[in-house]
Amino acid sequence: MDEIAAGRLCPAEYAANFADAHPPLAPDAALVEANRCYFCHDAPCVTACPTGIDIPGFIRGIATGNLRGSATLILQENIFGGTCARACPTEILCEQACVRIAQEQRPVQIGQLQRRATDWMMARGEQPFTRAAPTGRHVAVIGAGPAGLSCAHRLAVHGHDVTVYEAREKPGGLNEYGIAAYKLADDFAQRELAFILAIGGITLRHGEALGRQLSLTTLADTHDAVFLGIGQSGVNALGLGDEPAGVLDAVSFIEALRQAPDKATLPVGRRVLVVGGGNTAIDAAVQAKRLGAEQVTLLYRRGPAQMSATSDEQDWAKTNGVQLRHWIAPLRLVARNGALQAVICARTRLEGGKLTTLPDEETLPADMLLKAVGQTLIAPDGPQIVAGRIVVDADRRTTLPRVFAGGDCIAGADLTVSAVQDGKLAAEAIHLMLTQGGET
Repeated sequence: MDEIAAGRLCPAEYAANFADAHPPLAPDAALVEANRCYFCHDAPCVTACPTGIDIPGFIRGIATGNLRGSATLILQENIFGGTCARACPTEILCEQACVRIAQEQRPVQIGQLQRRATDWMMARGEQPFTRAAPTGRHVAVIGAGPAGLSCAHRLAVHGHDVTVYEAREKPGGLNEYGIAAYKLADDFAQRELAFILAIGGITLRHGEALGRQLSLTTLADTHDAVFLGIGQSGVNALGLGDEPAGVLDAVSFIEALRQAPDKATLPVGRRVLVVGGGNTAIDAAVQAKRLGAEQVTLLYRRGPAQMSATSDEQDWAKTNGVQLRHWIAPLRLVARNGALQAVICARTRLEGGKLTTLPDEETLPADMLLKAVGQTLIAPDGPQIVAGRIVVDADRRTTLPRVFAGGDCIAGADLTVSAVQDGKLAAEAIHLMLTQGGET
């Protein structure tokens, strides 16, 4: 068998491996689950939600059969409620705060209930929003990811015209290109975007990137305001010298998998190593296993508590046959005839609060290595940048007049739900600025 090859599985296995990993609750099951909610007055789950959804309110809507009202409450605060119901780490946000945990050690399944309501509305093609009268104002949004489109949608609701400039051929950002296929199955990202764009007033332009086809100065001069939702498109290197064939960045691996209509065409190694400790590392490792890799091992230089991937995600990887090894780091790559053969690693430990590499080494055979050691901002000229992120205030306003930013390009949690909140807050601040006629 080839070391790196496509078509390792039969068609039925690919279909099963990349189907919806967590199917929706049946209507009756959702009703039972909704009635577990205490409908708390000062609900801690609402405080824990970055977008501030009225969680008891929308769950009450499900419990009383008012799915339209339930979905509207969700989408008023989070227009990407469908994606977040599937991919948001609810186990460390709203569900972790659920008071049911104290009694039953099991929270209300808030994410699944959110999916029940938003899927119901999307299936009917209903729009809970209508546009205000046109204001004659025009805003440029750079990046058609969750932050940019959240901002664009809220501005469109207020009656402003929005042009969204996107470097790629499809909108969606990480929802389309960067989340595991089994989390957003059946082309859900594009179906949700069609639902969002149906509000009207939003024009998409593809193949236009900041710093290449687009100038921030020109955009600011030709629009009433600009929102930067440019994410972090740079990929960190391992710093181990020349990389032989078989060494890939995990982001590109996931992107190729998400865009492949036939998963059988995607090559994967027999023995795959993934370096990193975040959700991208988990998604890459699990998907490599589901593509047919015989052995997948995730290497992380610190302990499980220091991984940015949640404990649920780590358990998911183990359930899928991924071996997680902590306190280990790659030192050198071993190649033969230009192809990866092994990775020489060393054990690590904390000494006096500092991570130290120990002298003992271990050689791990591998024909594919996926790098998931973080991404970096390709910084635009103009706004202040600190520690690799664009500096913004509480309204997501940058240091440039009439220029706002949100999502992964600013400091904060690199989560879809946080990006959505950034876009929403920026849109409200832009709307207030435009209707008051000021620039600050």
